[in-house]
Amino acid sequence: MIYPKFLMENDTIGVPAPSDAAKNSKKVNRYKHSAKFFEESGYKLKLSKNLYNSVMARSSDAKTRGKELNEMFKSKDVDFILCASGGEFLIECLPYVDFDLIKKNPKFVAGFSDPTGILFPITTKYDIATIYGNNFGGYGAEKFSKSHYDFLDLIKGNKFEFNSYSLYENERLETITGLEPYNLKKRVKWKTLNGKDLKIKGRIIGGCFDLVAELMGTKYDGMKEFNERYKKDGIIWFFDNCELTMEETIRTLWRMKEFDYFKYCKGVIFGRFGVESSYLGYDVKKCLEDSVLGELKIPVIYDADLSHKAQCLPILIGSIASISCANNKGTISFEMK
Repeated sequence: MIYPKFLMENDTIGVPAPSDAAKNSKKVNRYKHSAKFFEESGYKLKLSKNLYNSVMARSSDAKTRGKELNEMFKSKDVDFILCASGGEFLIECLPYVDFDLIKKNPKFVAGFSDPTGILFPITTKYDIATIYGNNFGGYGAEKFSKSHYDFLDLIKGNKFEFNSYSLYENERLETITGLEPYNLKKRVKWKTLNGKDLKIKGRIIGGCFDLVAELMGTKYDGMKEFNERYKKDGIIWFFDNCELTMEETIRTLWRMKEFDYFKYCKGVIFGRFGVESSYLGYDVKKCLEDSVLGELKIPVIYDADLSHKAQCLPILIGSIASISCANNKGTISFEMK
């Protein structure tokens, strides 16, 4: 596994917009505050020319978005890449991304949600570690949560062990200025499918569940080779389900089994589902029990802090992860091997 250089003092952060960008004055306000935060923290920024564009959840056309990513990797002035935003259509730019260029110029790429579309192929196909947990726009809030600081600690290479949070956001605050912080009101409770304390260790891979499902079986899916490279370590999957229903989740997990995603799996960790929707009356526990995960008897943690219902733990994708869950609390640590 290749681990690029972590973010250092006075480095330049490249901020591409391979998915969505600013679509209204509130989001523009948020991005400007993000830029102010990073600049005041001592970093230089190379911002996407389309950071303040958004048409149908796209910062620009697919070819332009792919070219922008290429330029960020090619530029000797860019040290670290932090995606601007999530969205819906990052996958459209993948045919225009020069993955040979990325392989020759490995840099850390970090993002949350839709950026899984670029993180997943970089790690599974090209053996370059990536980082999940936050986007550039997340730092426009007027007040940061613990997860904001944890993410910064990881991208700087200062910290590799993280604990579950106390509270999470079940309902977002009304957007008035664009600078609203997380609405942390509900108690965090990590759970295991069998109700017992759990410890797992293995090579971690995953991201936004919705995007992994879209990439599965395409030429941007390197899991077959990734599995074989790291079968001795065993694989831990982490999933952040944004929008899929319980029924779609069951079907997607079935497809993953058919693609041998769980061939060497030592455990699965699901975050809180972004939308708990089921026309058959499923809750999350019953959904996972009725899926192939129940059949395979794979250790499963759910309702963890890997979620669109903030807060979200930072994940060093491709590293060796050790995860424990006990008394509704969790810990995750990463080793660069």
